[in-house]
Amino acid sequence: MKNQRLLRLALAIGAPILALFTAFLITSLVLALAGDSVSGVWGQILSVPDARGFTNIINSATVYYLSGVAVAIGFRMNLFNIGVDGQYRVASFAAAVIAGEAWLPGYLNTVFAIVAAMLVGAAWAGIAGLLRVTRGVSEVISTIMLNAIATLGVAYLLRKAAVDNPGSNITATKTIPESSWIPGFRLQDGAPNVVYGFLFIAIIVGILYWIVINRTTFGFDLKATGLSETAAVASGINVKRMILITMLLSGAVAGLVGMPILFGDAHAYGSTFQSGLGFAGIAIALLGRNHPVGIAIGALLFAFLDEQSNPLQILLDVSPDIVKITQGVIVLTVVIAYELVRRYGIRLEQSNVASALDEKAEEKGAKV
Repeated sequence: MKNQRLLRLALAIGAPILALFTAFLITSLVLALAGDSVSGVWGQILSVPDARGFTNIINSATVYYLSGVAVAIGFRMNLFNIGVDGQYRVASFAAAVIAGEAWLPGYLNTVFAIVAAMLVGAAWAGIAGLLRVTRGVSEVISTIMLNAIATLGVAYLLRKAAVDNPGSNITATKTIPESSWIPGFRLQDGAPNVVYGFLFIAIIVGILYWIVINRTTFGFDLKATGLSETAAVASGINVKRMILITMLLSGAVAGLVGMPILFGDAHAYGSTFQSGLGFAGIAIALLGRNHPVGIAIGALLFAFLDEQSNPLQILLDVSPDIVKITQGVIVLTVVIAYELVRRYGIRLEQSNVASALDEKAEEKGAKV
């Protein structure tokens, strides 16, 4: 038994290592074919970042982590919530408008805006959930369409809610009062930037996610439904209800994705607000196998690659988009590696069972 556990652990660790090594080889091949410096690019990417770089990595990873958890909630039930990008857009806009109005003082205003963001994100994801349970519409199709509606709708509403900023070409909502900002902290004295204080809320979200999935009846029903809807129905689980609740929870967490940026840096929602975070969450959730720790590692890896690729254009005249190739290859190879490990594990279990049955048969034969 001990040897089997060690083998499974080795396989679990070996799969992502193999994926990273494969991504390294493929990216190096692309660089060589393009005539770029392979050693120069990897030397820059794998260099140790300074305090500013470390801070940027942690901040980006915080946002990526929330996006990954939002996607993972749906993945646990075989629901593909591709709409996190649209959900966090509408949620961030709503939170910025509410916080900018400052109807409540200080941090009460902050809490009110964050709760509103979660409710708006849940409501936007709930549309896809309702379409799935009432009309059988695939959540993949509906969430993709809702992404487009969210992008255009927020752009239209932003023009209506924007305030004049003399000397600036950026269209943005009212600035959130400083008393409602979430303060950060510096990694070292004199560092030019601060780590988002929302980091601690993201950690709490990860802990709650793990507890709900692994220590509650709802989490058990969620995983059971994801494994087999037929078996779930036979055991008395209301599958349609589970689908709707899962989409609502996924959307609520998606509503938090833009909050670190909104309350820790931008302090308003504008035309330059970061986009594409929802799609990164899909890759990170796959990379982390929907586990809170795995998602955290994936978020840090993606954030590290993003940060380290920024100077490539200036230093080596290499497009930082090469990192997008690396990230994509990592996801593909990880998925393939995990599937190979899963199949090998099944064969290993079958072999162990067959060996055990043979031993019992031999014992019975010896007794006879």
